[in-house]
Amino acid sequence: MPEKQPEAAENQQHGGIGHRARLRDRLLSGGAEALADYEVLEYLLFGARARGDTKPQAKALLARFGTLAGVLNAEPEALKQVKGLSDASVGALKIAALAARRMARSEVSQNAILGSWQALLDYLAIDMAHLNHERVRVLYLNTRNRLLLDHLVHDGTIDEASIHPREVIKRGLDIGASALILVHNHPSGNPEPSREDIRMTHRIAEAGQLLGITVHDHVIVGSEGQVSLRAKGLL
Repeated sequence: MPEKQPEAAENQQHGGIGHRARLRDRLLSGGAEALADYEVLEYLLFGARARGDTKPQAKALLARFGTLAGVLNAEPEALKQVKGLSDASVGALKIAALAARRMARSEVSQNAILGSWQALLDYLAIDMAHLNHERVRVLYLNTRNRLLLDHLVHDGTIDEASIHPREVIKRGLDIGASALILVHNHPSGNPEPSREDIRMTHRIAEAGQLLGITVHDHVIVGSEGQVSLRAKGLL
C-alpha cells in the first residue's frame, strides 16, 4: 500500500486545512469569480465547522435548492433537513444572505433610484426572487427620487381585497412622498404581468395622479428575472 504524502496526511489529520487555505488564497487573489458556487458554500460552512470536509454539504445544498441564491434564501427549517447541517451551519448561511441584502439595500438608499436602476433590480432580486409566497412592497420616493420608505404592504396571496389603492396613496401623502414604485414577486418564477397586475397598477396610478403622487413603475420579480411595466409600455 503506497505511503501517504506528507501534505495529504496533514490535510486528513486537520480536516482539510490545506484545501481550506487554497480556497482562501483563491478567494483573496482571484476576484468575484474565483470560486464556484459550491466552493462559496464550502467556505461559508468552514466557520461553523472547525474541521472536516464541507464539500458534501455544499453540493447537497445546491442539489436541494438549485442555486446559490436558492440556498441563501431558503428557510432555516428547510436548510436543517440537509444532512450534516447544524444550527451553526444554518446561521453561517443566513448571515451571508443578510449581509448581501444589507449591502444591496445600502446601494439603493444612498442614490437616486431612477439613476441607479440596476442596483434597485439587484436588491429586489436578492430580497424577493426566491420567496415561495407573494409579497407586495411600495418604494416611496422624495422629490429627488431618493428612497423615503421601503414599505411592506402585504405578504400572501395578492388580490383586490389585499391591496387598496387609497391606502397606498394615503401612506405616501402621510410621509410627504412625491412618487412611488410598486414591487411584487411571482413565486412561480415567471415575472410576466397578469391582467390583474396591470389593472391594479392603473388604479393606483390614477389615484396617485389625482393627489400629486407619480407612479414611476411597477416591477415584478421572479427567479427567472424582473419585468418593468413601464418598460413594456403598460404604464
